[in-house]
Amino acid sequence: MNPFQPIGRLAFAFLGTLGRIVVFTGLALSHIIRPPFYFRIIGRHMLEIGYYSLPVVGLTAIFAGMVIALQSFTGFARFNAEGAIANVVALSITRELAPVLTGLMVSGRIGAAIAAEIGTMRVTEQVDALTTLSTNPFKYLVAPRILAGMTMLPLLVFVADIIGILGGYIVGVYQLDFNPANYLQNTYDFISALDIVSGLVKASVFGFIVTLMGCYHGYYSKGGAQGVGQATTNAVVSASILILLFNYILTGIFFAANV
Repeated sequence: MNPFQPIGRLAFAFLGTLGRIVVFTGLALSHIIRPPFYFRIIGRHMLEIGYYSLPVVGLTAIFAGMVIALQSFTGFARFNAEGAIANVVALSITRELAPVLTGLMVSGRIGAAIAAEIGTMRVTEQVDALTTLSTNPFKYLVAPRILAGMTMLPLLVFVADIIGILGGYIVGVYQLDFNPANYLQNTYDFISALDIVSGLVKASVFGFIVTLMGCYHGYYSKGGAQGVGQATTNAVVSASILILLFNYILTGIFFAANV
């Protein structure tokens, strides 16, 4: 038995999947910028992705800010640098925690829902019915979801920035006995526009990734209910991995631009 046969099979499978994703992404982007636009569908998905995700994003952000404040105090107290806690909370939330945690939470909530919905339409031949009715599935199913994801994720991250910093403020003032005015002044003096903008740019990219992976895995699902379940799992896992990967890439780009 040829020992290289399994390696070659995996390599060809990986390249085939990568090619499908690239083609799918190109088709999705082409339909995003070309009319017609289904504004009612886009608005419905914006409401689903943005408004209905606020509770879980808010809870995640406020507890992340609280934990960062406590952990920072534990470390900085050894060097008598407790005054830098407000700065660390603001920087950690705006640059990293808010966009990454929001992307991951929306991936679990929205990416799975998109994959399940489109996957069910695929296995029940509703996608083929759209084509029969002269409606492009990419224009009707994929483009509105991607536009909504790219638009609403930055807004969710902006809200998460505020709530996360508020969580650090609550712990710093009411548990660690910091002066409220000094804490707010340190946060205001330290945070910069680049910190906020970098997080919002990441959020837009993460929104594209989450919706793209949900649409891709749902669109190519097969095998009935079991196939839909597998597509849902693959959508969440692939989106989460790509979020972490592109988070590093984007962080490196902003780091190089800031040096």
